[in-house]
Amino acid sequence: MTRAAWLVACLLLAACSSSNAPSSPSRTATGTTPQATTAGKPAVGDRLISASSGDASNLIPMIAGDAASHDIADQLYLPLLKYDANLDLVGQLAASWRVSDNNLAITFHLRPGLKWSDGEPFTSADCLFTLKLIQDDHTQSPYKSDYARVTSAEAPDPLTFVVHYRRAYSPALTSWAQLAILPKHIFAGVDIMHTDLARHPKATIGPYRLKAWQPQQSITLRRNPDYFDGKVWIAERVTRVIPDAATQFLELTAGHLDEMGLTPIQYQRLFANNARLKAEYKRYRYLSFGYTYLGFNLKRPLFADRRVRQAMAYAIDRQELVDGVLMGLGKVIATPYKPGTYWVNRKLKPRPFDPAKAKALLAAAGWRDSDGDGVVDRDGKPLAFTILTNNGNQQRADAATIIQQRLKAVGIAVKVQLVEWSAFIENFINKRRFDAVILGWSLSPEPDQYSLWHSSQTGARQFNFLSYHNDLVDAALVAATRTFDRKQRKRFYDQVQQELYDDVPVVYLFAPESTPAIHRRIHGIKPAPAGIGYNSEHWFVPKELQKYRTVIAP
Repeated sequence: MTRAAWLVACLLLAACSSSNAPSSPSRTATGTTPQATTAGKPAVGDRLISASSGDASNLIPMIAGDAASHDIADQLYLPLLKYDANLDLVGQLAASWRVSDNNLAITFHLRPGLKWSDGEPFTSADCLFTLKLIQDDHTQSPYKSDYARVTSAEAPDPLTFVVHYRRAYSPALTSWAQLAILPKHIFAGVDIMHTDLARHPKATIGPYRLKAWQPQQSITLRRNPDYFDGKVWIAERVTRVIPDAATQFLELTAGHLDEMGLTPIQYQRLFANNARLKAEYKRYRYLSFGYTYLGFNLKRPLFADRRVRQAMAYAIDRQELVDGVLMGLGKVIATPYKPGTYWVNRKLKPRPFDPAKAKALLAAAGWRDSDGDGVVDRDGKPLAFTILTNNGNQQRADAATIIQQRLKAVGIAVKVQLVEWSAFIENFINKRRFDAVILGWSLSPEPDQYSLWHSSQTGARQFNFLSYHNDLVDAALVAATRTFDRKQRKRFYDQVQQELYDDVPVVYLFAPESTPAIHRRIHGIKPAPAGIGYNSEHWFVPKELQKYRTVIAP
């Protein structure tokens, strides 16, 4: 699952989904907010202010594992390939590529004339350096497994980069839509795990450059006037860190935000009943490329028996979560793939809400209420644990509260703890200091989920932080990467889904719908299978609708 920056990014989770940020950045309005019109041509200028529930932690893409960091880093550094509006692979830093007839080599031909923001040329030496950097044992990257399979690489000339594989690897090509290339002349000799470049990049190549970063407050990007892939029109993009969704909505209502991800109640009621918001902002709605789950730390003895995990899956009413928490804006799921896509194992259905079966499974595993206090116990120890989730994500907090009550009804005592996002990742997830978590994964079109479920991916900063291990899953994940036959790959991934369904390392809760609201003065938004953000670097505000004065780079 290490493909396209969605994945990661949102990984950790889709935690910082579409909104966040604290104090207001300075701004100079030209007057009252103009009403959007259908007329208007692209023009350089203005500022787009969005919200995020958490601050970025690291602007080096191969190190960052959370959405808040990738939302910024992906505007600064770019991979060789990318997904277009229709989720097809196209060139980004690479102009073209060729896969060898035996599928053991890929030759990339880079775009000529590209330069880093400090004027140094972008060459194949940067690609080779970046590959070696992520392969280095010292680099703790959740994306390492894709590139560990590259046995050799060369840069025969400044515009050619060639990678070789020992054996055919079906996700090979899509992995190059994930690895953002770093400038060799800046990062050479740097300890990537401990460098100021994580917060203060010196040379970038994306559509925007870092202008200012006020920790836990805001991040400001300014347009790259030399961007190679079409003109960047919006002069500045400001991400405000606002952990609380209600506060975000108040800022939207006051006209201090141009973009935020609406919560279900905001989408269905508050926005819908506000005539001014409907006139000035447009809502979008589509099934997101991700899901929310309750995951168990499988190193905890409490969760060693899968009957206990299965019991909790039956004790939780997932439809109640969709109806109550999402207000119908989502779907109950049974597998870790986007509903309706080719890779879903359609034989698997979400477990029904069945408290009686949950109690029977607990009893079969030796958990009974022996002292009449309403909590099942075994060997004198109660079945009690804490669910952690990130502060500022109301959907997760509400889901945790409902789950707490449903588990209580079958004799399981649960506490809920909310933690600030960056501390949550660094102090709990990365250090494996948790019983259970409610988080989300963002997905890419590539079906490979090796980095999430393979037992080799449990190390520092890797994505299998639940410590899941199933030999059949390991074997199927590897086998799926060794065939290019789509039907055969699906058979392997169907097997993975069946094992996950039986083992319940996570309880899949729901696939939420994305419900962003964006000011109508922002033009160029073209909804597509990829969502709406795939072309955000080319959004624009017609001159007559521009709201903020900015210093425009030539």
